[in-house]
Amino acid sequence: HERIRSEAAKVGPDADTLIDVILRSRPHPEQGFRSAIGILGLVKRYGQERVDAACARALLINARSYKSVAAILKNGTDRTAPPAEEAPILFHANIRGRSYYN
Repeated sequence: HERIRSEAAKVGPDADTLIDVILRSRPHPEQGFRSAIGILGLVKRYGQERVDAACARALLINARSYKSVAAILKNGTDRTAPPAEEAPILFHANIRGRSYYN
């Protein structure tokens, strides 16, 4: 458990946080070991910087699995800016209400 956490800390703060969340979210931390080890294994293919960025994106969208992080890296989503917050829906006199369509 501690070895996995120390390896995650070497990758970056977001990887460390995601792996901590994965290990804590399972009834027994051992159930998260495969996901954690898999995520750490992605460093060999994609490098520390990209894996840490993918972990940051996974945390942002509440994705908590190896499969999600691997998909983020495969699709290059870790290299794009996070989506901007949507503008609130405006209500004013020109918008027809629900009763108009009855």
